[in-house]
Amino acid sequence: MTATNAALINSRETTETGATTGSNFIRDMVNEDMRTGKFGGRVHTRFPPEPNGYLHIGHAKSICLNFGLAESYGGKGNLRFDDTNPIKEEQEYIDSIIEDVHWLGFDWEDRLFYASDYFDQLYEWAIELIKKGKAYVDSLSAEEIRAYRGTLTQPGKDSPYRNRSVEENLDLFRRMRAGEFPDGAHVLRAKIDMASPNLNMRDPVMYRILHASHHRTGDKWSIYPMYDWAHGQSDSIEGITHSICTLEFEDHRPLYNWFLDELGIYHPQQIEFARLNLTYTLMSKRKLLQLVRDGHVRGWDDPRMPTLSGLRRRGYTPAAIRNFCEEIGVAKANSTIQIARLENCLRDDLNKRAPRAMAVLRPLRVVIDNYPEDLVEEMEAVNNPEDPSMGTRKVPFSKVLYIEQDDFREEPPPKYYRLAPGREVRLRYGYFITCVGVVKDEQTGELIELHCIYDPQTRGGNNPPDGRKVKATLHWVSAAHALPAEVRLYDHLFLKPYPEEVENGADFTANLNPQSLEVLTTCFVEPNLAGAKPGDRYQFERQGYFAVDLNSTPGGLVFNRAVKLKDSWEKIEKAQQ
Repeated sequence: MTATNAALINSRETTETGATTGSNFIRDMVNEDMRTGKFGGRVHTRFPPEPNGYLHIGHAKSICLNFGLAESYGGKGNLRFDDTNPIKEEQEYIDSIIEDVHWLGFDWEDRLFYASDYFDQLYEWAIELIKKGKAYVDSLSAEEIRAYRGTLTQPGKDSPYRNRSVEENLDLFRRMRAGEFPDGAHVLRAKIDMASPNLNMRDPVMYRILHASHHRTGDKWSIYPMYDWAHGQSDSIEGITHSICTLEFEDHRPLYNWFLDELGIYHPQQIEFARLNLTYTLMSKRKLLQLVRDGHVRGWDDPRMPTLSGLRRRGYTPAAIRNFCEEIGVAKANSTIQIARLENCLRDDLNKRAPRAMAVLRPLRVVIDNYPEDLVEEMEAVNNPEDPSMGTRKVPFSKVLYIEQDDFREEPPPKYYRLAPGREVRLRYGYFITCVGVVKDEQTGELIELHCIYDPQTRGGNNPPDGRKVKATLHWVSAAHALPAEVRLYDHLFLKPYPEEVENGADFTANLNPQSLEVLTTCFVEPNLAGAKPGDRYQFERQGYFAVDLNSTPGGLVFNRAVKLKDSWEKIEKAQQ
């Protein structure tokens, strides 16, 4: 095992910490602020994403926390883009973020802001710090700045440019803004303490030269602020009360406070919480972008991706994600949550709201020999047993049906209770049938058709008058009425619970699951799904929960499996096979 892997394992907390619904340490802090009248009894939060990628499930936790906290206290929540790096930012990402936050059910009303809204004010404040002797223009290279910074055990050393005069610093900074210097020639740094035990306080960079066109300000600027400089001052301008950040910004809080105090402006309170980590999942936008660019997935909204657009396309609901974020709570220590908890939240939500349907994914043809040739019956099927208000539907039943290939065994193993030669089973909402014959391909020996007989006294799948019972109930579709469909079965994108644990210096992509997507092109669904629209969700009985794909059409139905049914059924399936 590599040293990196050992560090990952040692730093991982195996317990899933988190407060119960409605109570956590952040709420306790806000409650105390409300009690003491701090911030005048206001609660004003913000969600500040960088527009350099699509949002993922980890961002959902921050969205729910920030906007949810404001909602619960009758406060306000802002959406503010931290658009300080034009090289990595795209309008596509901005549009997707706006869509995702709205999809989760949150609204910022008229409070959509950008850090670039404040570029002029940030520049003026930087001039103010230079005049106070609290900031200077440094001409060291990036490599030299890192070398001068020191280590966790050794203090840094002053830049030879640290004691430039205020006049020289002002002149250089204004010329930096005017675009006179190439990228990397100079930076503006705060003058704090190169011997501070906190590396973030060792004269952090505030501005760098970047000759790049900005999506909102165009070519107005040749210098762009660093996150630590833009963040706290943007919070101050917007009147944020509680600036909630993930735990990696805890060491940045002294710098957050230093800037605000030196400027003498309104001072929000920064609070840190543990970010969300999920098994079998990556939460790095940089690595998710690598998956997209290298073609390992079909885009940011690939249903295997942990992005909100990918989860939405897969069939996740806003309620399921919000319930998940509430269930796992807010903690002060990092932990890793089992992805099964997210899947269970989706099952719980869709079990209540998703209409049922019958779909055969790997069809096997069944001919009922004693069923009338031209008869078609309408069987009444329940739309959702969890919600009687959803009513019932009519499902056509005829002489030729399709069932699942796995629902028949010519030589059934022990504890296999489904269809076999001479065995009787129930067809859900249909009849009892008994297998009386099989047809195989003469060349390959492959099973291609079953012949069965039915009991007319068992219509609707009811037990016959003689009281006999069967041990298995199968789903089916009528061959004459079934709609062809493509079904995509998704599994975890990675083989390992912790995808970044690799051996021998391999890349995390070495842990990609080659079986993460299986596409079935010869499926059949019941005719009631003819009007299914992209985004509609169903429970395919005995199969799992499925959503209509964005590219689905009435003439070309495509379904994505959102989540399997509960593990208990899967264990039975494996045992019987």
